[in-house]
Formats: sequence, structure tokens, C-alpha cells
Amino acid sequence: MIHAVILAGGVGSRFWPRSRKHKPKQMLNIFGKNSLIQETISRISSLAPPEQTLIVTTRDLVKSIHQQLPDLKADNFLVEPVGRNTAPCIGLAAMKLMEQDPEGYMVVLPADHLISDREPFIACLKQALDTARQDDSLVTIGIQPTHPETGYGYIQYHPGRRKPSGAYEVVTFAEKPNYATAVRFLASGDFLWNSGMFIWSVRRILAEIESSMPELYAALMEIQRLKGYEVEQFTNLYSGIRSISVDYGIMERASNVAVVKAAFSWTDIGNWAEVYRLSPKDDQGNVNLNGHVLVDARNCYIDSPDRLVALVGVQDLVVINTGDALLICHRDHAQDVKKAVEYMERHQMDKYL
Repeated sequence: MIHAVILAGGVGSRFWPRSRKHKPKQMLNIFGKNSLIQETISRISSLAPPEQTLIVTTRDLVKSIHQQLPDLKADNFLVEPVGRNTAPCIGLAAMKLMEQDPEGYMVVLPADHLISDREPFIACLKQALDTARQDDSLVTIGIQPTHPETGYGYIQYHPGRRKPSGAYEVVTFAEKPNYATAVRFLASGDFLWNSGMFIWSVRRILAEIESSMPELYAALMEIQRLKGYEVEQFTNLYSGIRSISVDYGIMERASNVAVVKAAFSWTDIGNWAEVYRLSPKDDQGNVNLNGHVLVDARNCYIDSPDRLVALVGVQDLVVINTGDALLICHRDHAQDVKKAVEYMERHQMDKYL
């Protein structure tokens, strides 16, 4: 069977003040009526129906996510006691699926991506599944770059080594680059953006974890022996696992890794500047969601449903008002909203988090 594993434990701090600890980015309806996680579940349902869907999230979020997805049952949720990045949570999901369906395949998806072209998306995943079945590859989805983005990781592929499924052999993974390196990646023509979507068999990913991260594998096997994830020992074991991404911990070290080029529109909506880029604008380049007063203001994004905002003689701003908090930042510094959240964490300003 095909199992969708939805990674939904992120905080989304770059979307503060709308994103909070108990309602992070994936639970926001940034575009349209549905939240990002609701769209993710709906998008994958033709390939992996709800009974074959596993949502990996945290204790703080499981109740509110369940409220947004009432058709899912308690067994559809795998709750991490603490966040430990993607390698441990994917390993935890694989271990659970190994108990249920040892011959199964996993389609690992972040909960907070924006993908509008559903049919090409499903076709791409089917191609990735064919690749994984043909030669037991670890498969990822690569996005054709449109500009030298520094907020994404990159995948270098071998243009001359194409598999029967149409996927390409991966040469290497690259972490988020500086601007000059991103320009070089784009010019080379053999780099793709790393989407963070992965497809593989349950057996293969567990074998790779055992080979590349034996300490994680040992911890997972100890957790499996507990026969229950609510016990205190599970929390202690999982808290001791090293926090590491699946890209760095597994994919960069594995052999027989393939990438399928995406043939659909995609964005991970990383910050407010990306929301501005994707939103309809007026003739002054503004996104004015609530009818605010704009005088000689250009290229701004304003979202303040409960309080009037007047902008005069400014440009390139993001203004987000949630009643108890107000964000004003330059669009070029939208990535740095995370630093404001980190400041509030250091100074114990918990009521705003």
C-alpha cells in the first residue's frame, strides 16, 4: 500500500504574528478558505486515502489539527513528544508503518506547501513511486529554479543518467546557499530546488537509517519495544535523539538516490514576502486585503482585518495586525521575522508566541 506521511510539527515562525505555537503556518488559511494542511490532505487523498495517512506532529498541535481534520482518527496521528527535525520523525513513522505494512511505500510531504496543479502533482508522485519500485531508490521531488533563491536547499542531478521511469540520478545535495552560490547553481543548469518531498519503501528507509544513523536506529528499536508511545520512557528516549534533517542525515550519504522533476506549480510559502509575490496586486503593486488607506504607498502587503491602517509615502512594507500584535517589516527582511520570534522567546514574552 501507499502511505502518506504528512510532516506537520513545524512552528512557522516567519509567519508571526498570524502563526503562533498553537496555530502555526500549516493551520492558516493563507490562500482560500482551507488551511494549508487541509489542502495537503485533500490533494493526496486520491493516492493515499485517509485510512492510509499518517500525520506526524507535536503534542501542542495534535488537538487543533484534529479539529481541522475531523475525518481522521486517533490512529492517523503520530505524536512526537519533542521536535527533533525530519530524520527522527520520518524514522518514527517508518517504524510504525513497518508494524502495519512492511511491504508498503511512503510518500513524505510537508504540510505547508502550496500546490495548485493537482493532476500533475499526483502524476509526479506516481512517477516517483514507479522509480522506487523499479530499483528500490530513495526518491525526491525537485523543482526547476526560477531565480537564485537562498532560502531553499538544492539538488544536483546527472542529466546523462536517466532511469527508465524518467527520474534522474542525484549527484549531491546542497544546503541553502549564499546568493553568489545560488546564481552559480542556476547558471549550471543541473540544479533543482529541494522540495522536501520524499518517496521510498518502508524497508529501504529503515535500512538506510540503520546504515547511516545507527544511533537513531537503535533508539527507534528501543521505542518499538515499548509497545506504546505514551509512556514516559518514550519521551526520555526521543528527547535524547539528535536533531537532524533527513537530507543531511540520510539523503546526502545514501546511494541510489533519484530525483523526479516537478511538472506542477509549487512554493513552500516561506515568509510574508512570498505571500506578497503570489497575491493579486493593485496598479500600485499593493496587496490591500481589508480596504486600508494608502497614500503614495507602493508594493506593500497589508493584512489588518480589525483595525484601519493608513500608509503614507512608503513602499515595500509588510504590515500584519492580529489585534494583540503588529508586525511591520521591509519585504526584503521577511526572512528575519523569525529573529523577532527568537527575541520574544529569549525574553519570555510567551503571550505573544
